[in-house]
Amino acid sequence: MKRKASALWRGDLKSGSGQVSTESDVLKDAKYSFATRFENGIGTNPEELIAAAHAGCFTMATSAALGKAGFTAEKLATNATLTLEQVSGNWTITTVDLQMTAKVPGIDANKFAEIAADAKANCPVSRVLNAKISHDAKLEG
Repeated sequence: MKRKASALWRGDLKSGSGQVSTESDVLKDAKYSFATRFENGIGTNPEELIAAAHAGCFTMATSAALGKAGFTAEKLATNATLTLEQVSGNWTITTVDLQMTAKVPGIDANKFAEIAADAKANCPVSRVLNAKISHDAKLEG
């Protein structure tokens, strides 16, 4: 399986701008720039897209692991917070914090925590990132 995306950039780093697109056209010429990456400009940035991918991957991996254990979630909701900071003079993704809330009938908190931890460790996006990845998965009553 191969997934494709593209980026186009024009100009220098600080005053230039670009667009990113995905093969599925879910993103089509989404604008990004220095301001959207390092300031609060309007548009997207690579780190935001990685955070979204990680939230989606972890949520799907949790659903799959729950299914293997005989549970079906009514709801899994994840927020991912990615930290980008300078390490030895280079911008580096150092952490991703995954915050999940879930409604899963019939499961106890310990079993849910075990399944969520396994999903965090084994989702493909977690495995590709060289960052500290934390998570907090809360089961709703």
